[in-house]
Amino acid sequence: MKFRFRPYPKRFANAFLPESGAEAFFASIILWGIGVGCFAAALNNFLADIYSIGGYGRGWIEFFRELPGLMLVFILAIISKMSDWRIMKLGVLVSMAAVCLMFSNVGSVAIAAFIMCFSAGEHIVMPVRSAIAMRVAKRGKEGTSLGFMTSCINAGTVSGGLVVAAVFWICGYFGLSDSRTAYNFVWAIIAILLVLSFISTFTPYAPNEQRKKPKLYFRKKFSKFYILELFYGARKQIFLTFGPYLLIVEYGFDTAKIAALLSLSAFVNVFGSPLIGKITDRFGYRNIMIYDTVILFFVCMMYGYAGKLFPHYIAIWVLCVNYILDNLMSTTSMATNIYASKIAANKEELTSTLTSGISINHLISILCAPIGGWVWTKWGVEWLFSFAALMALANSAFALTIPKVKVS
Repeated sequence: MKFRFRPYPKRFANAFLPESGAEAFFASIILWGIGVGCFAAALNNFLADIYSIGGYGRGWIEFFRELPGLMLVFILAIISKMSDWRIMKLGVLVSMAAVCLMFSNVGSVAIAAFIMCFSAGEHIVMPVRSAIAMRVAKRGKEGTSLGFMTSCINAGTVSGGLVVAAVFWICGYFGLSDSRTAYNFVWAIIAILLVLSFISTFTPYAPNEQRKKPKLYFRKKFSKFYILELFYGARKQIFLTFGPYLLIVEYGFDTAKIAALLSLSAFVNVFGSPLIGKITDRFGYRNIMIYDTVILFFVCMMYGYAGKLFPHYIAIWVLCVNYILDNLMSTTSMATNIYASKIAANKEELTSTLTSGISINHLISILCAPIGGWVWTKWGVEWLFSFAALMALANSAFALTIPKVKVS
């Protein structure tokens, strides 16, 4: 019997077209997801341990890390003559080159540039991986393919966090914990994973068609969607940048602990994301947009004031639960996309609108990162998350202006 490698469970086999390159694509995505998960798990502690970067500096590094997301539509326009498969290869190569540069013993400015290059590779891969996932699926199975791809990425985050935690536990045993040597082990693992991810993309079944140029698309009927994207971009950036950094700087979380927490959070999301999807279908996207930010108000307040309300050992557990809940609640952003789909005239208009939404939330993200770092440094973390809490309430108030929808 001829052996056929399948990087997905047998029950998914009927969802994909034969000779479409599905095996190569998902093998690459799994390896890519683990590599990116490793990078995310190690980055914050690397900046704190090796470069002693505080909240203000972390905000500026995040500004440059998010810059490729803002420029994504222009980057994709430049390389639009390439097929989706070749663009994915390019993105993997860019991130691979960037992580190899992380071995360099250079200053914080150069490191920020390397991080921005790694992020550029991530952002290049983001839109084309969804397009390829739908292309390798049989008709009517596109959702199954996209769902499996998302599971692969979440599983990669779990695995990447566990890999980093294991590296630092082992290095700690030999007295190398939180040293540049330990981080270099992580960069080496990521580089190997990305090399294997790149090799996995080579398949004779990959089509070589030219993709349509992406474009920014603004229409008055989507104005509320754009404003919701502004709220989401600000909320996402404050949590993504300063949530884990609070645990590192104020509560002494080392790399192994942060990596383990990241893995646990991703693991919860593997099961929580589909549940939130079902809740959204059941109660309607409008209700989700209103009440998820009410919950986030209390999440923000706990980030800012847990250290004052509870003893230190309890505050740590409160913030860990907070971090997991924060990541889970970020999944509710799907409600905004569903809202856009309900008022879009066709798929092309929806795709262009969602692309514009990505650029909008990245615009506010890159502004919030340095401003948030300045607020932390000037007035303290309590003020930073109090501001985030007020934005959450403002988001809920604005969502009330969305027309009511009937739910079954």
